[in-house]
This record gives sequence, structure tokens and C-alpha cells, in this order.
Amino acid sequence: MKSTENPFSVEKPEESSGFLLWQVTNLWQREIKKALKQYGLTHSQFVLMASIHWLSLKKQDVTQIILSSHTKIDPMTTSTVLRTLQQKNLIVRQEHLTDTRAKTVELTIEGVKIVKKAVVTVEKFDTEFFALLGEKTTDLNGYLQTLLR
Repeated sequence: MKSTENPFSVEKPEESSGFLLWQVTNLWQREIKKALKQYGLTHSQFVLMASIHWLSLKKQDVTQIILSSHTKIDPMTTSTVLRTLQQKNLIVRQEHLTDTRAKTVELTIEGVKIVKKAVVTVEKFDTEFFALLGEKTTDLNGYLQTLLR
């Protein structure tokens, strides 16, 4: 029976999907941070660099807005992180050829080298982290995609 002192709808913390997701996300991010330390990258920097590389391989024109949408990182944070990557000489930003309001983003040669190594490291970590789920990893990915919609 619910009392006015207890606003919780669950009996145990393990029954709260949000709390469990928060815990797993924190564990996963903490370990990703350790894995990326050797490359001198934050997780946000890695995600943006990996996305630039991914979109470039798909022959897409990469702009800050496209990156923000692709990564689900808000535009202001995207811009701030890209500025840091530019200062590290890992990306270049330049005016878009046809849209004067947009900036295109490309990895430098050094940026490509680093991101290729970092992707291998992160994918290896992800494989190990999610190995406990076995074939259910595909189901998890489907559920997460549903939530993102």
C-alpha cells in the first residue's frame, strides 16, 4: 500500500527501468572513458569523430547540423566539442560551398588515424560488455531504437 511518505511506484530499485538504464549507462560510460583515455579523447569527442568518419564513408556532406542530428548531441554542445577537436588539429571546419549558414566538418589525416584506432578499441569493448546478453543483444538494440523514435 502506498503511503504519502513513499512516492515510489516500485517495491525495489531493480523494478525501475529508468534507474537500471541509468546504472548501466554510467557503468558503460565509465569503462568507455577508460578505453578512450589512451587516445586523449572524451566520449563526446569520439562520438563526433566516429560519426564524421562514418558519414564521410557513406559519401555524405558532413555539417554541424547533420552531426548534431546523427549523434543526438544538442547543436551548442556539438559546436563546442568540434571547436576543441579543431584546436587539437583532429578536424577542420570550413564554410559550406552552397549554404553560407552551414559549416562542413572533416577529419584531418591525424584525426582519421586516431578515430580508426579508437573505433576498434570501442567496438572491442562493446562486444565484451554486451557479451553477457549473447543473441539478445539484437533485441536490446531493437528496444533502444524504439525508445529513440
